[in-house]
Amino acid sequence: MKLAEALINRADAEKRIAQLQQRLMRSGKVQEGDEPPENPQALLNETTNLISELQSLIQNINRTNAATAFDGNRTLTDALAERDMLMKERTILASVIDMAAVTQPRYGGSEIKFVSTVDIASLQTRVDDLSRRYRETDSAIQQLNWSIDLMES
Repeated sequence: MKLAEALINRADAEKRIAQLQQRLMRSGKVQEGDEPPENPQALLNETTNLISELQSLIQNINRTNAATAFDGNRTLTDALAERDMLMKERTILASVIDMAAVTQPRYGGSEIKFVSTVDIASLQTRVDDLSRRYRETDSAIQQLNWSIDLMES
């Protein structure tokens, strides 16, 4: 199985676990004399089995990421961390731009005037650069994911 397929399976398992949790919530308690819509013990067993499968899948993904060379200096794990931090910084800067760019109309001279304390244009240039670097890194990661076989324990 390719790493990309394992990532798809991980996402699917996480969604299925969330759905099982919702089904358990509906079946975990009923009014006396009523029957639950589904057998709670069967749902619990299915959830436990799926969590075990997910754990194994995540361990194999992590093992593969740590052992896979991304470029001459970094592993795939390093590239994933870099990509995530590019997005984190981009999100923070974009929120600063949104906050600083808001103008509030003043209806009289006695109202408080707000002014931007940051250079919005230079921040936007930085956001654009971070976005480009994120896209490039993510694209390279995705391409590698489809060429690497998943390491299994």
